[in-house]
Amino acid sequence: MNIQRWVARREQTWKQLEKLLNQVEKFGIKSLKAKEIQTLASLYRSTSADLARARTQQVGNLLIENLQTLATRSYTQIYQGSHRQEWQAVRQFYLWGFPAVVQQTRGYIALSTSLLLGFGLVSWWLAWRDPTFLSLVVPESLISQVRDRQELWMGSILGIEPFASASIMVNNIRVSFGALAGGMMAGLGTLYIMVINGISLGAIAALVAQNNLSYPFWAFVFPHGALELPAIFFAGAAGFLLGKAIVFPGQYRRIDALRLYGQQAAQLMFGIVPLLLIAGAIEGFFSPNPAVPSLVKYGTGILLFVGLVAYLSRKPSV
Repeated sequence: MNIQRWVARREQTWKQLEKLLNQVEKFGIKSLKAKEIQTLASLYRSTSADLARARTQQVGNLLIENLQTLATRSYTQIYQGSHRQEWQAVRQFYLWGFPAVVQQTRGYIALSTSLLLGFGLVSWWLAWRDPTFLSLVVPESLISQVRDRQELWMGSILGIEPFASASIMVNNIRVSFGALAGGMMAGLGTLYIMVINGISLGAIAALVAQNNLSYPFWAFVFPHGALELPAIFFAGAAGFLLGKAIVFPGQYRRIDALRLYGQQAAQLMFGIVPLLLIAGAIEGFFSPNPAVPSLVKYGTGILLFVGLVAYLSRKPSV
């Protein structure tokens, strides 16, 4: 390749690209007409090809650096708009989209909530009346710690808060996505997870109540539970949406029902991830902290729950 001839032939293209870039960097991409934007994209592609050729032909470091700078500037201006739109879409989802999908799927959320809390109440009643049932649900070591030593188990978190918080986040996300995946078993897997979690919560509540530890126990649960439990309910709803698509597709073909309800399920799961992360941080650092009075923990939990309800009740202004 005759390098001087090639540079002379391509130099005008690079100058044209640099002129457009100077305008965009000074006045913004909106200052270009539609045809100029197309030209900018075309010049970027051709300059990138020139850069690749210059590297293989070893035309000189200065020219390669200049072409690299042009390509980088072009990429930034062409694709920064799409990145901004992506972040804008995420922002709009959390502002309005997530509350909207929660409102649209409130029936499924009510189902998962009723199952967990309903079996929790049944479990509480059985554990209160029958020590044998309690021993079947709660590990004997935990029963001994609460009943014999009059101690709750939250103190084990102290001193390892970062590790505990990360572990809690991972576990909560695992349970939530397990509830979602359970929907692919015609909803039976989701049903199982809601029931098991309800039974476990009810039995533990009975154990601490029998030993007069309910007040510190629920003081621990309230702050993070205000976000964590609703997130689990939403995950259960997502699983039941998939189960409905499989078992009761209605007027849709099963594949179309999966696409429709699967989209709602995905939106629910996307929405609960921040809730689980925040809840995990609270459970690791705030809930077990003995320096925080129990009354403050109760108040924090109530405020978080009220705030969550207010947020999820939002409707776009017409």
